[in-house]
Amino acid sequence: MLGGAMAAAVVLALAACGSGTSTAGSTTEDGAQASAMASASGNITFWSSVANMKPVVDAFNQSHPNIKVNYEVTPSAAPGYAKLSTALQAGNAPDVATIEYYRLPGYASNGDLQPISDYIGQADLGKFSGQVRGLVSLGGKSWALPYDAPPMVFYYRKDLLADAGVSTAPATWQEFEADARKLKSVHPDAYLASFYPDDPSTFAGLAWQAGAKWFSTEGDSWNVNLGDAATQKVAGFWQKLIDDKLVKVEQSFSDQWSQDLQKSTMAGVVGASWSATGIVSRTKGQEGKWAVAELPNWGTPADSMLGGSTFAITKTSKNPAAAAAFIQWMTTSPDAIKARGNVGSAWLAYPGLSDIAKANFSTAPFGGQDIFSVFQKASSTVSDGWNWGPKITATYTPLADGFGRLATGGTISEAINSAQTATVSDLKNSGLSVKG
Repeated sequence: MLGGAMAAAVVLALAACGSGTSTAGSTTEDGAQASAMASASGNITFWSSVANMKPVVDAFNQSHPNIKVNYEVTPSAAPGYAKLSTALQAGNAPDVATIEYYRLPGYASNGDLQPISDYIGQADLGKFSGQVRGLVSLGGKSWALPYDAPPMVFYYRKDLLADAGVSTAPATWQEFEADARKLKSVHPDAYLASFYPDDPSTFAGLAWQAGAKWFSTEGDSWNVNLGDAATQKVAGFWQKLIDDKLVKVEQSFSDQWSQDLQKSTMAGVVGASWSATGIVSRTKGQEGKWAVAELPNWGTPADSMLGGSTFAITKTSKNPAAAAAFIQWMTTSPDAIKARGNVGSAWLAYPGLSDIAKANFSTAPFGGQDIFSVFQKASSTVSDGWNWGPKITATYTPLADGFGRLATGGTISEAINSAQTATVSDLKNSGLSVKG
């Protein structure tokens, strides 16, 4: 249970979240920070579930002889966070940890991290976009550096939509519904997209795009509003698509989902930039039939992010300057991206690095379409103002439980209401002042 001081710290943390941080800083201070990193030396440890990072570590060790990075592959998702949390409690966590955006506020507000802005100056931090900078900036400090910043996009089968008389991707959600009905009329077994009951993050991204703000603060209290008007609009829309069998409720990345893609009964994927890699691996023989477009919107261009990783310095690090130097190199140096080789279809957070990733990714499965230009345009419309709460598992677990009942008569709105109640209760039990 969090005490009063920690609860206040958590609220303070959110106060600056989602709005970016000032890039104005002391030139003297920035110079001192740069000097500290330049003179850093010694051994550090790095844990990550991001694929193919060993060549990156090897390249850093070769080009920075005064710092030795010891690398360990860790599990992704919940098992990886469980391992990190256990290590933090035991005092033997790595110097550098990989933490997704939605998990970062929890670790920062629990005192598990050291501010990276103590070592990297505002001039360097300010080179990242305001959207991603806001997601790592809590309480006036930056707690990690962003690695990738994947915008949500829509992948679709051009040939299947053409069969239905649809020649371009839907620009709005209203067009999406209309196109789904046209598709169903000519391909009765086909769906335009999936709804993933096991993956609340996709629904959160759709709500974010619509203008939802699930978490905010008022004075010393948290506001929790999972059922705001924007979220209810999204919930009602997708419920109608489910009820009318225009989208299919199925587990993300499941065998069934893969089979639907292979059998051409799934004509679209609401995903993120990184989804292209997974689609390609599951759709052999469909080369040139797929395309990607910006996510349909509600009448005004807007987007959100789905997933994305950051690198942070843990509280147990005895060599934070060396850790910061390694993190900055990993996230900003072209040499780091070149060393990793094929990074798939990742949209990298630091300006210019995605051009290197683009050069290593074959767009033949998309008919040679410049999919990275779509990612760039989508990224430019990601909405500011979205905040992750201090304990997102308290929201995602009941939300997934509720979504799991969609096949037996449950509704999206019921899942949201249950998650609202559970989130408020959990945060209050953690010692936080909560409204909602």
